[in-house]
Amino acid sequence: MDFPELETLTFELLAGDIGVLRINRPERMNSQTVRMFHEYGEAAFALRDSALRTLILTATGERAFCAGFDLDELDVITRMGVREFLRFQETATGGIQAIRHLPFPVIAAIHGPATGGGMALALSADIRLVSPTVKFSAAFVKVGLSMGELGTSYNLTRLVGPGRAAEIGYTGRIVGAEEAVAIGLANRVIPTGELFDEAVAMARLIATNSPGGVRMSKRAIQRNQEITSYAAALELENRGQALLTRTEDMPEALAAFKDKREPHFSGR
Repeated sequence: MDFPELETLTFELLAGDIGVLRINRPERMNSQTVRMFHEYGEAAFALRDSALRTLILTATGERAFCAGFDLDELDVITRMGVREFLRFQETATGGIQAIRHLPFPVIAAIHGPATGGGMALALSADIRLVSPTVKFSAAFVKVGLSMGELGTSYNLTRLVGPGRAAEIGYTGRIVGAEEAVAIGLANRVIPTGELFDEAVAMARLIATNSPGGVRMSKRAIQRNQEITSYAAALELENRGQALLTRTEDMPEALAAFKDKREPHFSGR
């Protein structure tokens, strides 16, 4: 797989076509830079047409997943004119959106602070596993911005509901691990030393299933969050199921079930 040389992110391919994308600025608590937002998009572009079964999104170092935008680069933003800042916003949101729209599942393994843009990045994943040290915060109001940033107002509201999203967004308060699971912001709490291994185990479990079925499931979940019509949701589901019956994997799965053996999925 061809993957670009990046400054702020690293990529590793594990056995079983499982990818690991790491934020790699541990000396700055993995905080975001203008360059990093560009690299989200570059990484997603390189990965989107790959044969990956799952991507694990995590960070290097023990201090943080991502502590939001690096305040040392704040002057760069404040010097931008309105049109230049809008272009930067479109790049930043486009990078996170590209990760969210990867065709295969994304599992975020999150430890320590995931604040501001770091929380937005975590929200781009399909599944969030967290360590007891996690600290979520939509801290945009703390720096004079709104929660209408990097898709947070959309993604957070759909995960936890508008009332909880409003409280988290208006106060900028910290949401810890147990509360995050209780309100649906995270899937489960994993001991810190076991977090990455648990993410890999979940990725391998996902990879035991039909690649087409998993990808179509992700598409249905994401697209059906974006429409308000039940009829349109059914139409999307029906089309996806009809397409999957034309693949090699569905008859293989049925044959394996009848033969009481593990299926051998080809992805074709």
